[in-house]
Amino acid sequence: MSVPLASYLLVALILFCVGLFGALTKRNAVVVLLSIELMLNAVNINLVAFSKYGVMPNLTGQIFSLFSITLAAAGAAVGVAILIALYRNRATVNVDEMDLLKR
Repeated sequence: MSVPLASYLLVALILFCVGLFGALTKRNAVVVLLSIELMLNAVNINLVAFSKYGVMPNLTGQIFSLFSITLAAAGAAVGVAILIALYRNRATVNVDEMDLLKR
Protein backbone atom coordinates (compact mmCIF):
# COMPACT_ATOMS: atom_id res chain seq x y z
CA MET A 1 0.00 0.00 0.00
CA SER A 2 1.46 3.30 -1.07
CA VAL A 3 0.54 6.72 0.24
CA PRO A 4 0.01 9.20 -2.61
CA LEU A 5 2.08 12.35 -2.92
CA ALA A 6 -0.98 14.54 -2.40
CA SER A 7 -1.41 13.18 1.14
CA TYR A 8 2.13 14.19 2.09
CA LEU A 9 1.64 17.61 0.58
CA LEU A 10 -1.67 18.08 2.38
CA VAL A 11 -0.16 17.18 5.77
CA ALA A 12 2.77 19.51 5.09
CA LEU A 13 0.40 22.29 4.08
CA ILE A 14 -1.65 21.90 7.25
CA LEU A 15 1.49 21.85 9.44
CA PHE A 16 2.91 24.90 7.70
CA CYS A 17 -0.36 26.84 8.04
CA VAL A 18 -0.64 25.99 11.75
CA GLY A 19 2.97 27.03 12.27
CA LEU A 20 2.52 30.25 10.33
CA PHE A 21 -0.63 31.11 12.27
CA GLY A 22 1.15 30.49 15.56
CA ALA A 23 4.22 32.49 14.59
CA LEU A 24 2.19 35.48 13.45
CA THR A 25 -0.49 35.64 16.13
CA LYS A 26 1.03 34.43 19.40
CA ARG A 27 2.92 36.73 21.74
CA ASN A 28 4.66 34.03 23.79
CA ALA A 29 8.20 33.57 22.46
CA VAL A 30 8.26 29.85 23.26
CA VAL A 31 5.11 29.31 21.18
CA VAL A 32 6.66 31.32 18.35
CA LEU A 33 9.75 29.06 18.43
CA LEU A 34 7.56 25.96 18.39
CA SER A 35 5.59 27.37 15.47
CA ILE A 36 8.77 27.95 13.51
CA GLU A 37 9.76 24.34 14.20
CA LEU A 38 6.38 23.21 12.84
CA MET A 39 7.00 25.14 9.63
CA LEU A 40 10.46 23.59 9.28
CA ASN A 41 8.99 20.12 9.77
CA ALA A 42 6.45 20.83 7.03
CA VAL A 43 9.30 21.70 4.69
CA ASN A 44 11.08 18.48 5.68
CA ILE A 45 7.97 16.44 4.85
CA ASN A 46 7.93 18.06 1.42
CA LEU A 47 11.62 17.33 0.89
CA VAL A 48 11.21 13.67 1.76
CA ALA A 49 8.02 13.31 -0.29
CA PHE A 50 9.57 14.87 -3.38
CA SER A 51 12.71 12.80 -2.97
CA LYS A 52 10.54 9.69 -3.05
CA TYR A 53 7.95 10.70 -5.66
CA GLY A 54 9.90 13.26 -7.68
CA VAL A 55 10.87 13.08 -11.33
CA MET A 56 14.22 11.51 -10.43
CA PRO A 57 13.74 9.78 -7.03
CA ASN A 58 16.95 9.70 -5.02
CA LEU A 59 18.21 10.32 -1.50
CA THR A 60 19.16 13.95 -1.98
CA GLY A 61 15.96 15.31 -0.44
CA GLN A 62 16.17 12.99 2.53
CA ILE A 63 19.79 13.92 3.21
CA PHE A 64 18.93 17.59 2.87
CA SER A 65 16.05 17.13 5.32
CA LEU A 66 18.45 15.59 7.86
CA PHE A 67 20.70 18.63 7.40
CA SER A 68 17.67 20.88 7.90
CA ILE A 69 16.64 19.03 11.07
CA THR A 70 20.16 19.46 12.45
CA LEU A 71 20.15 23.18 11.72
CA ALA A 72 16.66 23.55 13.20
CA ALA A 73 17.75 21.82 16.40
CA ALA A 74 20.78 24.09 16.67
CA GLY A 75 18.61 27.13 16.01
CA ALA A 76 16.09 26.06 18.62
CA ALA A 77 18.86 25.58 21.18
CA VAL A 78 20.22 29.06 20.51
CA GLY A 79 16.69 30.50 20.58
CA VAL A 80 15.89 28.88 23.93
CA ALA A 81 19.21 30.13 25.33
CA ILE A 82 18.38 33.67 24.22
CA LEU A 83 14.91 33.36 25.72
CA ILE A 84 16.31 32.18 29.04
CA ALA A 85 18.73 35.11 29.11
CA LEU A 86 15.93 37.55 28.24
CA TYR A 87 13.67 36.03 30.87
CA ARG A 88 16.35 36.45 33.51
CA ASN A 89 16.75 40.12 32.63
CA ARG A 90 13.15 41.13 31.86
CA ALA A 91 11.08 38.42 33.65
CA THR A 92 8.81 37.94 30.64
CA VAL A 93 8.64 35.87 27.45
CA ASN A 94 6.18 38.22 25.75
CA VAL A 95 7.44 39.16 22.30
CA ASP A 96 5.94 42.65 22.48
CA GLU A 97 8.05 43.53 25.50
CA MET A 98 11.35 42.43 23.92
CA ASP A 99 12.32 45.78 22.46
CA LEU A 100 15.76 46.08 23.99
CA LEU A 101 17.44 46.92 20.66
CA LYS A 102 14.99 49.72 19.87
CA ARG A 103 16.25 51.85 22.77
